[in-house]
Amino acid sequence: MQELPIIPSVSENGQGIKKPNWLRVKLPIGESYKHVRNLVDQHKLHTICESGNCPNMGECWGAGTATFMILGNICTRSCGFCAVATGRPDAVDWDEPQRVAEAINLMKVKHAVITSVDRDELKDGGSIIWQNTIRAVKALNPDTTLETLIPDFKAEKENIQRIIEVAPEVVSHNIETVERLTKQVRIQAKYWRSMETLKILKEGNVRTKSGIMMGLGEKKEEVIQTLQDLRNSGVDVITIGQYLQPTKNHLPVERFVHPDEFAELRQIGYQMGFDYVESGPLVRSSYHSEKHVFPGYGRDQWLKENSN
Repeated sequence: MQELPIIPSVSENGQGIKKPNWLRVKLPIGESYKHVRNLVDQHKLHTICESGNCPNMGECWGAGTATFMILGNICTRSCGFCAVATGRPDAVDWDEPQRVAEAINLMKVKHAVITSVDRDELKDGGSIIWQNTIRAVKALNPDTTLETLIPDFKAEKENIQRIIEVAPEVVSHNIETVERLTKQVRIQAKYWRSMETLKILKEGNVRTKSGIMMGLGEKKEEVIQTLQDLRNSGVDVITIGQYLQPTKNHLPVERFVHPDEFAELRQIGYQMGFDYVESGPLVRSSYHSEKHVFPGYGRDQWLKENSN
């Protein structure tokens, strides 16, 4: 799911779609936020939260959660929704895993999310650096829970197995959109290949997660089918949020989805059997991710809400 949202006041699609008031966010405040903010500035740490101007940065940092990106900042894919640069990536930095582990330790985050660009030019897809990073983070931060938002690794079992072996609490891979729009939204990706990646992870007894963006031209029945396909692939946690166009060169926002629709999709997701459904206009992959670690937590809350 879109991890680097920049909220425009008006859509860049030339249709003049105004940003609705439900997309407004509060300014970040609080001592925990200030602590992380100061450490990021002082030690020149790189977080996706900050570089992407995420609307949830204040809330997440205040809750002791941060998201890091590994394997550089140049991607081998050119997705129509993503602001990350496409091109020829730099050489792999084999010291990066330890630096990420030290950064997490320095920031004293309770829950860390790690993501990466796609590295299709590498035989291992970057999975060795991924494995080394998870090991380093766990060794230096034994009390920090960890979610990894991974590429599809072209559904190659050997590369996915490296992630399974080091057992992060949650492994996420985003489907992003419905099958019909995949070629347009995720140009080099394949809908069913992503589903296969999620299936392989589940076969390895991993707690799995995926995410969908709304507002790209999808139909309601297509979204429901995508949710069902994810459940059939064994996915435990699903996040559903509003797509926001990063620049005028990216895919336009076709519509802003009303919060009531997100609430309905949350209900549908729980009825399908998802263990945790995060659904709302400002939801991103990492939003409330510290809660997604615990089996039963989301479903129990939903059952309580619907017990009357």
